[in-house]
Amino acid sequence: MSLWTQVKAPGLLRFLGVRLLSQVSDGAFQAALAFSILFNPDRHTDPLAVAAGFAVLLLPYSVLGPFAGALLDHWDRRRVLMWVNAFRAVAIVLVAAAMSTGVPDTAVLLAALIVTGCSRFVASGLSAGLPHVASGSVIIEVNAVFTTLGAGMLAVGAGLSTLLRTIFGADNGGSGATLLAGAVFALSSGMLAATFAPRRLGPDKPDGSGHSALYSVGRGLAHGVRAVANHPSVGIVLGAIGVHRLVFGMNTLMLLIVVRSIDLGAPLGHDVQAMAGIGAAVAAGALLAAVATPWSVHRYGRRRTVAVALVGGALAETLVGTLTASAVLVGAVLLGLIGQTVKLCGDVAMQCDVPDSYRGQVFAVQDAVFNTAFVAAMFVAAFAIPADGFSVPLIIAGAVAYLVGALLVWRADSAVVEGPDQETVEREQARV
Repeated sequence: MSLWTQVKAPGLLRFLGVRLLSQVSDGAFQAALAFSILFNPDRHTDPLAVAAGFAVLLLPYSVLGPFAGALLDHWDRRRVLMWVNAFRAVAIVLVAAAMSTGVPDTAVLLAALIVTGCSRFVASGLSAGLPHVASGSVIIEVNAVFTTLGAGMLAVGAGLSTLLRTIFGADNGGSGATLLAGAVFALSSGMLAATFAPRRLGPDKPDGSGHSALYSVGRGLAHGVRAVANHPSVGIVLGAIGVHRLVFGMNTLMLLIVVRSIDLGAPLGHDVQAMAGIGAAVAAGALLAAVATPWSVHRYGRRRTVAVALVGGALAETLVGTLTASAVLVGAVLLGLIGQTVKLCGDVAMQCDVPDSYRGQVFAVQDAVFNTAFVAAMFVAAFAIPADGFSVPLIIAGAVAYLVGALLVWRADSAVVEGPDQETVEREQARV
């Protein structure tokens, strides 16, 4: 089946709409929150506080995610996308109200934690539901298009918040008003999800056991980890994702602090302008991955694709370490390309190699790896970086981590990394 034929299949473009609206909401909220805390004249935040803020936002759901992911294999995913998006919109309004009234950062971040948890739950539900509207024969191409357009929508949402910030102002009141944009798009995503028929997005066989939702949540972590252990192709790519997120976390904190104290020169400059430019470069790299990853996987396989991407990460680190605008932009493009390539390979492994009955739980495990590695790296960076944010040892450590990860993936058995063939997967799914 061709990709064009698949695009015309019922439900696929509507599903894409749900995802894009959700990710515009994410981008708008995340950017507005970052601006509100990091670049707000009413608030002053040091590196350790930034790392702690990300920990509050990301780690609780990373711990609970594998349990909550079991619900994606028990409940109608359509209803999850509807109601969780609606709840997310309400939570964003609460964060905006907290920001506007000038409450401490801790209270704002605790309210934002609810939004982040809802966003990650929706993202896992969308990933688990995709195989119900896309054929396995073109899943890598559909994933590439969907994931990359989604990354683009994150950038669009961030750009929208940047615009609204100039309109409403950078103080607490303006920050609160800017945050509200995310609620509008979250509601729109939920309303579009409601147009699908019940069970259209799965699961086909709720949790594979017939047990209650409470039992499924209680066993969620064990089921998710066991499913990863039983599918080495998934475990290896999750390790590669973890390596990238470790380095990306260090880079994120370092650059956030650097642009507040150093002018990188044209065209980046400093402060919000510099971070917006770097973010746009990362998004451009992700866009390149939409074209490069399907071609590379079909021609060279997942193992070589992931290994070469990680080697490219070492080069990207070297460029970022120069702290010159042009080199940082090229490095950011490479990091976007690398991160999206590894993520696409991971998504395909989970969507094609894992039975539908456990897919939501496995995506929740991925989410835990994704966020825990990112936050752990930020805390390491918070204790290692000097006042101006720039640290040569962190750059070297990042390059070495990429190279070690590439070596481990390259030395893995090719047949294991590529996963079972489609016929084997279909037999396993039928048996489950």
